[in-house]
Amino acid sequence: MSLTIISLMKQVPLPSEMRMGDDGLMDRTKAKSIINVDCGFALEAGLQMKHDHPDAKLIVCSMGPPSFEASLKKALSMGYDEAYLLSDRKLGGSDTYATGLAISTMLKHLGFGKGLNEDFIVVAGRQTSDGDTAHVPSQVAENLLIPQATFIEVATLKDRHIEAKRIIEGGYQIMRLPLPCALSFTPTGISPRRPSLSGTVKARSTEVKVFSIDDINLSDEKIGLSGSPTIVAKVTNIKSERAQIKMSVGHNESELVQSLIENIKSGKNTVEEKEKKETKEKKRPEGFVDVDFRNGASGILTWAEVVNGKISRPSLELLTPAAKLASDLGNNTKVITLLIGKDVGGLAKELISCGSDEVIVVDDERLEEYRILPFASIFAQVIKDKNPEIALFAATTAGRELAPRIGVKTHGGVTADCTALEIGEHIDRKKKTIFAPILESRRPTYGESKLATILGFVCPQISTARAGTFEVPTPDAGRKGSISNFTPVLIDDDFVTEIIETVRGEGGLQKLFEADVIITGGRGALSDGMQLVKDLASALNSQGINTEWAVSRPVVDEGLSEYARQVGQTGKTVRPKVYVAVGVSGAVQHIAGIKESETIIAINHNAKETIFHNADFGIVGEYEDVLPELIDKVNAGFTFGLEANKN
Repeated sequence: MSLTIISLMKQVPLPSEMRMGDDGLMDRTKAKSIINVDCGFALEAGLQMKHDHPDAKLIVCSMGPPSFEASLKKALSMGYDEAYLLSDRKLGGSDTYATGLAISTMLKHLGFGKGLNEDFIVVAGRQTSDGDTAHVPSQVAENLLIPQATFIEVATLKDRHIEAKRIIEGGYQIMRLPLPCALSFTPTGISPRRPSLSGTVKARSTEVKVFSIDDINLSDEKIGLSGSPTIVAKVTNIKSERAQIKMSVGHNESELVQSLIENIKSGKNTVEEKEKKETKEKKRPEGFVDVDFRNGASGILTWAEVVNGKISRPSLELLTPAAKLASDLGNNTKVITLLIGKDVGGLAKELISCGSDEVIVVDDERLEEYRILPFASIFAQVIKDKNPEIALFAATTAGRELAPRIGVKTHGGVTADCTALEIGEHIDRKKKTIFAPILESRRPTYGESKLATILGFVCPQISTARAGTFEVPTPDAGRKGSISNFTPVLIDDDFVTEIIETVRGEGGLQKLFEADVIITGGRGALSDGMQLVKDLASALNSQGINTEWAVSRPVVDEGLSEYARQVGQTGKTVRPKVYVAVGVSGAVQHIAGIKESETIIAINHNAKETIFHNADFGIVGEYEDVLPELIDKVNAGFTFGLEANKN
């Protein structure tokens, strides 16, 4: 079999060296760059496949300025055979939609695509550290009209099929995909190897082929800043809103834990409230023309993801911002929810009670488990029928791959992992126009240090919302709404991907969202295999406190916990009453997932760790000594100020 493995790679700036420009946007021109971390795992995955299939050809592709050649040379030194760079000033400012279009056009130019060269695999990292969207793999796959699987840990090739282990909330899936296909890998796969000496020598004499958009016959109509369907309207710094931490004092672990208890009883420090200045009403520029770009689109479409026969909590959370957006838009704007699955019609009433005005049910025994190709096709058909102005998805593993694929089908952009959604307006001073109403999607970016406001100018304006950010609406059993059935047109090619096995553990998304206390172990709590972290959680549960244990990303990377328990930007966003961080350094990516917690307690042996700047109470000490003392106190009745669950 003649096989080509195509690795997509991006060079990214170090977040610590990013600066805000005079225009309020990020300036990366002076920041040092490295190969995106997730892309390294995709590079290694390609090399592993080459090892099993020596006749396969390895090529690496990227899009960016000429400086990206350095990273492509490194890929060559690792063992890749050919390298290609798409570099053109007209690509500057491209959003993910435009990036996916440009990369897929380059691949088609190289002879890859549905019906062209059937024996190829596209491998990519899960997401990039500067954007964190996870969009491009899905967009490239849709543009090439090939099946895909995302959040992959390991993949093997046999008999022109890929068998892959895909991480999902609460567990994993084993999937089987035919060639050609696209795969995106998580950092929990095999770590990238170092370049060999012989590879380095070979890379020096191997040319990186550079293309312009003219070389690949790519029009500038849908690329660059002017051709992208979304723009970054504003970027602001994210600041911690927590007051100064109360640190425990004492000469030994017993005194430190007792000091913690006394500090909790006395209450945490509070932030001094500053008088808010009255917000001045913005003056609309005179002579500017109002533009309603929606062209008749109306309504807000959401997706009700079904897991184990129930609507997932993140899908219910979506109905909170959806209802607010509908209210702000006025004109009897409806919230429409699409419910897809097998025997799922009975769940429609729950959606109506939580805020949906209309539920569209697609019931098909082939759709019992989520599969991206038929689900994307169904969404495209419903969008064509209903013409919504906004479409919202939860940023789950499924939602993060489904939304961008639908975006390509509807020729629009997607904003990922949003923590705020509002209706606003956009003033274009060059064209003297005011676009209103428009969806303002706000999302943390650049290692959670900045908050970007993204605007989309193609309907539906698509956004994914970070799970755990919004509250689940209070159900109203008396609420009225309509329920209808929709029969989509599906073809055999929509079902070429096979789900061999789905495994969901006891821990996971739902329990972390519902826990009153979460005990999280980080890199500094690995010496006992997380046993003391689990013991503290167990002790609290014995006292009637709803408690779960979780981990930071390094623990998952070490293989000591399933991904479903990971908290942080690339894991879960949680909001418990009490969050206990044990051996957690406090990277901004982790803080992003815990900042909504009512009370944060940090235990770490290093007093200089960042976690202490983002917590309410803290203990400096070895966790192996502190946790046993804390467990004894819990067994004696200490429950962090919470009342036991009497149920």
